[in-house]
Amino acid sequence: MKLHEYQAKALFREYGIPTPKGVLVDALDKLEQAARSLGGDEWIVKAQVHASERSQVGGVRWAHGMDELRKAGEALLGQRLHTGYGGPGGQRVDRLLLEAPVQLEQEIYFVMQVDRSLERVVCRVSQSGGSTGAERAGGEIEIVQVEADAVLGFMPFHYRQLSLELDLSRQARRRLAELMQNAYRLFRDKDLVMLRINPLALTGAGELVALDAKLTVDDNALDRQPDLRALHDAEQVDAIERAAEEHGLHYVRLDGDIGCMVNGAGLAMATMDLLKLHGGEPANFLDVGGHVYGPEQVAKALRLILSDGQVKAVLVNIFGGIVRCDLIAQGMIEAAGGQGLRVPVVVRMQGTEAYAGLQALAASDLGFITTHKLEDAARLAVEAARAGVAA
Repeated sequence: MKLHEYQAKALFREYGIPTPKGVLVDALDKLEQAARSLGGDEWIVKAQVHASERSQVGGVRWAHGMDELRKAGEALLGQRLHTGYGGPGGQRVDRLLLEAPVQLEQEIYFVMQVDRSLERVVCRVSQSGGSTGAERAGGEIEIVQVEADAVLGFMPFHYRQLSLELDLSRQARRRLAELMQNAYRLFRDKDLVMLRINPLALTGAGELVALDAKLTVDDNALDRQPDLRALHDAEQVDAIERAAEEHGLHYVRLDGDIGCMVNGAGLAMATMDLLKLHGGEPANFLDVGGHVYGPEQVAKALRLILSDGQVKAVLVNIFGGIVRCDLIAQGMIEAAGGQGLRVPVVVRMQGTEAYAGLQALAASDLGFITTHKLEDAARLAVEAARAGVAA
């Protein structure tokens, strides 16, 4: 679960991580009052959306004077920001974070995250931060990494190593050590999987200030983080992904035109690979899992895929282990609702009651294309999507 920047910075301040002075604004008529409370005649206006590259699409603006501030607010508040997140409709900007500028000498890239391959929390830093920094550099910018001990966390030699790599002054080295200690405490207390500050500003006085803040909470730990769960902004999530989550389904929207419904994450990845091999592009990742209790959940899953206007064909790939294929078939027939299908639906089944499932789909006369061979199913789905006609 992602948090907004203003929410993350509130946690930063709670844990002793310095941030710029800022005011949250949710209405245009509050902008001037917020600016006066910050003082000065120059401000940074930041759209509060769950996206990494707001500045690249106009989501972060500098305002010199009240006239520019009003124009920036009108251009953002209540509008939709298209960042590549939140689906094709973009993300609605319901709040702005107004901040006073910070005079800095260097922008540092700082991230703390779970590295699953190492089974450790790692901290990565780079001398190049900001919108042209480490995460946009395609590996061209050197990133230094240290790994936390599973019991002791980050140790003093970790701070020294990163400080030397960043060529920091003695005072800045002390500040980095404090920041890492506080960030790791926040990371563990709140069950985070990622904490990123880009840029982390080094001021002329040797202070470190988090100009940006992005936190991602482990979804599996939300039951023990009720305060963080309450901060979730569902409006920032793609509508279909949000509906899938409500039904207990694992759905991720992609850019292609072939919908995928599969049971098991590994089988879903293999199915998408096979579609790509045949020249197709998956429109989504949807794992109904091995815990399907009846046809109703399958019907909901297929309806979700069909509700995506960019889908031109659907590939259903089911291996009946715990799941019974005939129950999957009943759910798909229910989803069609006796009215036929908007797009071709190719179904491949193997395993428990696979023959009964395929036979039921064929007998429904609803236009399902059935096969027991995965290679044939992928090829047929790609051909159907290209043809753009119902089965």
